[in-house]
Amino acid sequence: MFERFTEAARNVVKGAVTHAERADAGSVTEEHLLLALLDLEGTPSAAAFAALGITDRRASVESALAQARRRGGLTRADADALAGIGIDVTEIVSKVEAAHGEGALAGDRTSKRWWSGHRSFSRPAKDTLEQSLRVALGRGDRHIGDEHLLLALAARPGVVADVLADHGATYGALERAMSAAGGDAQAS
Repeated sequence: MFERFTEAARNVVKGAVTHAERADAGSVTEEHLLLALLDLEGTPSAAAFAALGITDRRASVESALAQARRRGGLTRADADALAGIGIDVTEIVSKVEAAHGEGALAGDRTSKRWWSGHRSFSRPAKDTLEQSLRVALGRGDRHIGDEHLLLALAARPGVVADVLADHGATYGALERAMSAAGGDAQAS
């Protein structure tokens, strides 16, 4: 599958590993893939981010991802569902952090590395890479580009898709923005 990746898509994967290393994360996650996509310039995903105004709101995206991490990865829908039965996630996070320190629910921070020394990809991140192939095939493309990785992130339910949607980057909005920018024809 990776032989189909464009240079930009390969840069996203490499950038995601770099983001995971900087955060001392145990594995590379979908969040790291999104952050690496935000680093790109001159690609279909960068054009979509610019068209939707997300490039100028990167700090807001990063803040939303950090808040989700503090909630232990619960999506907004999860928190709303719990609130519906009287469970205040914000209060629980505050109590856990008071007892165990800030970011206690953020997950494992120890490095899990393959024998080669590389960080492994989480199951959801691997699923996103596989989804990008399905997105590319569904669009009739013979390559997997950064645009397919972005659309795969937006298509998969979870925190990253929620954060993208909260910033106006739903699957449909991203597709329209890339089409308007001529992203279908680019194979960066």
